[in-house]
Amino acid sequence: MTNEPLRIGVLGAARIAELSIVGPARAGGHRLIAVAARDRHRAEVFATAHGVERVVDSYAALLADPEIEVVYNPLANGLHGPWNLAALQVGKHVLTEKPSASNAQEAAEVQEAAAKAGTVFMEGFHYLFHPVTRRLHELLDGGELGDLRHIETMVAMPAPPEGDVRWSLPLAGGALMDLGCYSLHAQSFLAPWAGGRPGLVAARGGERAGAPGVDEWLYADLEFPNGVTGSARCHMGYHRWRMSCRIVGSRGEATAVNFVQPHLDDRVVVRTAAGERTEELGRRSSYTYQLEAFAAHLRDGAPLPLDADDALTTMQLIDECYRAAGFSVRPRTALLPVG
Repeated sequence: MTNEPLRIGVLGAARIAELSIVGPARAGGHRLIAVAARDRHRAEVFATAHGVERVVDSYAALLADPEIEVVYNPLANGLHGPWNLAALQVGKHVLTEKPSASNAQEAAEVQEAAAKAGTVFMEGFHYLFHPVTRRLHELLDGGELGDLRHIETMVAMPAPPEGDVRWSLPLAGGALMDLGCYSLHAQSFLAPWAGGRPGLVAARGGERAGAPGVDEWLYADLEFPNGVTGSARCHMGYHRWRMSCRIVGSRGEATAVNFVQPHLDDRVVVRTAAGERTEELGRRSSYTYQLEAFAAHLRDGAPLPLDADDALTTMQLIDECYRAAGFSVRPRTALLPVG
């Protein structure tokens, strides 16, 4: 049935979940069947606040729930891979926060598990579904900017507190994992106008004081098959929030002021010989567009631009960037015996 609601289980009571799954589920009429967290009290508070139907005692119990068809995974980065694998192995569809795994080897196992399960796996690059990003693609398609020449992405934020999981190497933390994946992914999805996906030319980064092996910032230089160049930057100790994507063509350029959080700023600024204009594309949440696309795929077979293959390709590029910048790739996190 086309209008049958998705039956969703949520792993953890993460802060992002209200924006990333609760609001979109409510907007689409989908059911939040269950939530599990390491602390049951936190799960109960989350369930009460967000209309989740029940609380279960562990992540494993949530995966075993036969009523749940979609597992949403917003856990710490290092727990994405293990629980994505576990969910796929029991035949669930998976919508995971990015990145899909801690490193390319683990992402390859996720890809293999998704193929074996025959279920839908999608990494939550929600920005891709919003009219802001679609407009950048339209501007290239329509020819107003001419031929694509250069891409600049910058995803930066003020530093999270000391002790935050995003600074934890064992939990696959770092600026590139948390923020830079958006910079790299947005550039990779401009491949149709650049002769194919980008290759890494060089990368440099800086370590977070007090967090050995964890990158506070990382800048990567990319080159595409037809000579288009890219600068993909991320910084998790920046003086302000900045999440911009600028595309430069032979006849003009366009900048999405905040392509990652268009619900906060939906402007696309276009500059050509004819002048400058600002387009406002709407502040409806990119996460809502994402869940709509996910549901349309599951219910109606509508095309979905993201899958486990794309997730692996992204993770391979992340690993390359880490190595080129002098960091080790992120280690795997072993599943704990309790959920």
